[in-house]
Amino acid sequence: MFKKIPHTYVIIFSIIIISAMATWFVPGGEYQRHSKLVNGIERTVIDKASFHYIDNQPQTWQVFSAMFEGFVRQAGIIVFILMIGGAFWIVNSSKSVDMGIYSFLKYTERLEENKLLRKIGVNNIIISLIMIMFSIFGAVFGMSEETIAFIVILVPLAISMGYDSIVGVSMVFVAAGLGFAGAVLNPFTIGIAQGIADLPLFSGFGYRIFCWIVLNFVGIVWVLRYAAKVKKHPEKSLVYEDDEYWRNKAGVDTENQETKTPRPAWIIFVLISIALGLFSWIYPITAMKLGNAEEHLPMLPVASALFVVLGLLSLRKGMHFFILNLLLFTIVFLIIGVMGYGWYIMEIASLFFALGILSGISANYDANRITREFLEGAKDIMSAALVVGLAGGILVVLENGKIIDTILDSVAGSMSGLGKLGTVSVMYVIQNFINIIIPSGSAKAALTMPVMAPFSDLVNLSRQATVMAFQFGDGFTNMITPTSGVLIGVLGVAKIPYDKWVKWIAPFMLVLIILGWLLLIPTVTMSLDGF
Repeated sequence: MFKKIPHTYVIIFSIIIISAMATWFVPGGEYQRHSKLVNGIERTVIDKASFHYIDNQPQTWQVFSAMFEGFVRQAGIIVFILMIGGAFWIVNSSKSVDMGIYSFLKYTERLEENKLLRKIGVNNIIISLIMIMFSIFGAVFGMSEETIAFIVILVPLAISMGYDSIVGVSMVFVAAGLGFAGAVLNPFTIGIAQGIADLPLFSGFGYRIFCWIVLNFVGIVWVLRYAAKVKKHPEKSLVYEDDEYWRNKAGVDTENQETKTPRPAWIIFVLISIALGLFSWIYPITAMKLGNAEEHLPMLPVASALFVVLGLLSLRKGMHFFILNLLLFTIVFLIIGVMGYGWYIMEIASLFFALGILSGISANYDANRITREFLEGAKDIMSAALVVGLAGGILVVLENGKIIDTILDSVAGSMSGLGKLGTVSVMYVIQNFINIIIPSGSAKAALTMPVMAPFSDLVNLSRQATVMAFQFGDGFTNMITPTSGVLIGVLGVAKIPYDKWVKWIAPFMLVLIILGWLLLIPTVTMSLDGF
């Protein structure tokens, strides 16, 4: 008789207790920290020679307050999840996404008539293209929290295509994770790490591109193999029972949906067009940043003109297609906002909140119904928000116990007396280990690179290789660590239990970690540009 698998909340709270127990046995330690200008931004870094032992602070009853402090720390992501959930519930209640998926699947059926596409598999092409797109987002501007917003689109799409929620999550979250790990121009990881290591910004570009291609090839093949197995035998999916939620939502009679466009939709179109016209006049040129490069382009005027043209066409076709057009341009303006104006989760959450309100009005809902739908969506996604706060408590306990710096100093000291390959390998292991505790790439770069970069000089190891070890170590375990608010948020929205996700991702994680180590070998054995 098998024991029942613990709930995600139980697993995470157990980790909090284990962390609290560690604060009783691990000595307290502390580095001195100071501010340093990195790529024009002030960052807090550690003085590598300043480590000293201090009294630890054993955690006892604090395990119960850790969730509260975790909520405070993760407040941005929690509110982001609630606003996204409420907004998308309004959009979904209009059945527009169902109509869009239905139309998309009908289109793919027509593509199957092509012999070549049928042999390759239209669905394989679709999954690959979507993964490549999100991987580019991860590699270029570090897409992470933003993936939560796309889960409610791609999971239903995956279910409708005959797959499961794991495939849906893989298309966006895993793909962005692969891009994040194989980062090419990510300012939040590569930019900070190279800046602290005193390397030219985004140097070593050629080898990074090669690594990104290899990682994505392996990742896409892995997901396609799993998707094919689920397509053939749906009951073999790890989340077959959990996906009943999504299958019930997908079972909508799209053929009999009312397609007439109500008058409020036309009013919303006119108001948005006027607003976009004003913004285009105020901001005619946008400085789009791609890594260290910057291009000044008329992004808002072009996007606004496209919205007007496609908006008119969609209004003539029906209300559902106009709401889909609103969704499409929400994503377009999200990309412009992130790359051109430095948007983060507050601005993105506000954008999707506006999408929900405008979609509700376009569907001819009154204010009370829009409010009810929003609250229903927030309630449906509340469990995801709660678990993000609980997961944030793990780091709270470790930091309050004063043992994080001790752990960092101990693992850094383990590299003494190793050769170049041995040193970069141990650095890689250390970065993977630390990432389980501190999943924030920018925070970990500020913590570890001041120690790792000077140490690499002592063994004649390229600082660029040290940055690569950080990059891979930072990227892969983001997809499995329970301290990642983004991962927990993604799984919560997708309704995937954490234990089942670990069962699926663990073998893939092992493959990626080994692959990352193999890609590090040329950085110390070959003469590479920028290394």
